[in-house]
Amino acid sequence: MEMNLPNKLTLFRVILIPFFVVSLMTGCLGEASKWVALAIFVVASLTDLLDGKIARKYNLVTTFGKFADPLADKILVISAMICLVELKLLAAWIVIVIVAREFIISGFRIIAAEKSVVIAASYWGKFKTTFQMIMVIMLIADLDFPAWRIISLIVTWIALILTVVSLIDYIIKNKGVMMDNTAAEGRK
Repeated sequence: MEMNLPNKLTLFRVILIPFFVVSLMTGCLGEASKWVALAIFVVASLTDLLDGKIARKYNLVTTFGKFADPLADKILVISAMICLVELKLLAAWIVIVIVAREFIISGFRIIAAEKSVVIAASYWGKFKTTFQMIMVIMLIADLDFPAWRIISLIVTWIALILTVVSLIDYIIKNKGVMMDNTAAEGRK
């Protein structure tokens, strides 16, 4: 495993997750806990932006990075959303839809890998991740302003819609991956 800067940033993001969860869920720092957790989440989210840009710009893309980067994103965002459900800041059904999408896409990727097909991240998937991260940031901040609550609700719905749209996009673009080769041969 090559530990270049993008891969180190990805690992750093994973390392930050337990600190984020402990800070948000235990209140170990009193009133500051929420803000420390928010800062940790923002830093972790920014490493996601940086690692990909650096990897592409300097041709540092690795097999480890292709695997670990999206996994780190999923662990970070899903951990945050589970915490938000526990804190009653996010409905559980929204998290279920988002997690189900991740399992479905992961299944597609496993089947594709068995067929030596690489399923690249789509723009819809990138928008989805960005809006999920913005949603988490807004819900953690939970500012007591009516406009903030309305905007948070709108961002949550956008994140949810992008989750479903990106799933549909993946399925349409990669439906051939799911076809059994023997069945496909029989139709020719």
